[in-house]
Amino acid sequence: MTTILKDLVVKDLWLKLFSLALAVLIWFIVNIAIQNKVAPSTANPLAITESRTFGNIPVLVMSSAEDVRSASVNPKEVDVTVEGDAKILRSLYSRDIRVLVDLTGIEAAHDLRKRVEVSTPSGVTRATVEPPEVQIIFPGRLDSSAAGISGRSSTQTSGPPTQPQSSTPPL
Repeated sequence: MTTILKDLVVKDLWLKLFSLALAVLIWFIVNIAIQNKVAPSTANPLAITESRTFGNIPVLVMSSAEDVRSASVNPKEVDVTVEGDAKILRSLYSRDIRVLVDLTGIEAAHDLRKRVEVSTPSGVTRATVEPPEVQIIFPGRLDSSAAGISGRSSTQTSGPPTQPQSSTPPL
């Protein structure tokens, strides 16, 4: 009887110890994944992704703090198509996506077009924008399409007169 128990413990001891160590390692990995709420599909690069389009997302204009001009963009809103895990896309709102145009370092330009930049939350793998570029319009100037075919000068505007802008920045 004792020889049977001894053979049960001692026979293939290294394989038994290796199996025990492997089981403990797998248990630790699964336990950490549960605590961190890591989904298996997030770690899987072959997971099926879905796409979703968000329309009419406003384009934000970013400029330096010293720049007191107020530039606008045309068009003011763009459509953004994002790709990612289906669970993440279902909980995604248009306010979670930031679309901006960086004007830092640009003093003045005529007929300037800039590529829009998209910032998305983690888990969203790819984003495409339509249109990919916007036209930058600086104040005090009408773009050529707004002047119309009639050839009006930029001093002729329709609507109420505007107040001149102060050259000092507001406090």
